[in-house]
Amino acid sequence: MADVRDVNLNRLAVFVAVVETGSLTAAAERLGVAKTMVSTHMQRLEAEVGANLLVRTTRRVSLTESGRSFYEASCHVLRAAEDALAAVADDTGPLRGSLRVSAPIDYGSLIVAPALVELRRRHPALSIELMCSDQFVDIVGEGIDVAIRLGRLADSNYRAAKIGEFVKWVVASPAFIETWGSPVDPMLLAPMPHVALSTLARPLSVALEDAHGNKESVRCANAFITNTALACRAATLAGGGFAVLTDFAVREDVAAGRLVRLLPAWATASASIQAVFPSARFASGKVRALTEMVKAQWQGIRLNS
Repeated sequence: MADVRDVNLNRLAVFVAVVETGSLTAAAERLGVAKTMVSTHMQRLEAEVGANLLVRTTRRVSLTESGRSFYEASCHVLRAAEDALAAVADDTGPLRGSLRVSAPIDYGSLIVAPALVELRRRHPALSIELMCSDQFVDIVGEGIDVAIRLGRLADSNYRAAKIGEFVKWVVASPAFIETWGSPVDPMLLAPMPHVALSTLARPLSVALEDAHGNKESVRCANAFITNTALACRAATLAGGGFAVLTDFAVREDVAAGRLVRLLPAWATASASIQAVFPSARFASGKVRALTEMVKAQWQGIRLNS
C-alpha cells in the first residue's frame, strides 16, 4: 500500500483535470501547461500510488476501476484543501475556489440559480456548480458543499441555517374546475384526479390545515404520478388534475389566472427552507455568502409577491 508521504499531492489536481476534461491535451489547456508535463505527472502519480489509474487511447482517456475510486477521493481531498484555505482567509476578500450546491428543481430554478449568479458576479474567481434534483442527494457522497432542502431534515448530523418558510396550496387549472367543480371541503378532493409527486413519503395523501387549527388528511385514489415538482406543475396547468404545490412555485400562475387556488382557507403546515452542510466541514466564507445570498433572494421575492 502506498504511503501518503510518497505521493505528490499537487498531482491530484492534474489527475482531476484529466478526468474531467477527458484528455491530456484538454487538461493541459485548462491548467496552462504543456501536454508532456501532464503526461509526466500522470505516469509519476501511477507509480507513486502503485496502480493504473487511466486507460489511454489515441483520442481520450478513461478511468480504471481503481482510477474511479481514486478520482472521487482526490475530489474530496482538493475540496477539503480549498475549504481549509477559505476558513483562514479574510472574509472581506474575494471568494475563490469551487462551490457545489444542490437544490430541489423548482426552488433551485426560481431562487437559488439567480442568487448564485449574483454571488459569482460579486466573486468572479468563484467556480459554482448547481445541481437541481427532486431526488434525495447524499451530501457527503456527492461532494456537495451546501444543499438547499425543503421541509424537515432527515439527518441531524448535518449543520443547517434557516432561509425561510413555505406552505403548499391546492391548485387546479380553470379547465379542470369546469369539469370537476370547485370543492368546498377537503374530503371532496378524494375522488378527483390528483397530480402527485412520487418523491414524497406519502404521495397519495394530502394533509391540510386551516387558520383555526382544523386538520384534514385526504387519501387520493385517482392519481397521475411524476417524479419532479416541475412536471407536477406542467401536468396541473394542462388540466391533468389538482395538485398540492409550493406557494412560491405557483404564486404567479394563480395571480395570472393560469391556476386557481382551491380551498383557499386551507394549506399544508408551514415548513422550513434550510441551507444544509456537513458538520465536519469548515463553515467557510463561501458557505456563509451563499446562505445570505439565497436568503436575500427569497426575502425579495416574498416582499414583491
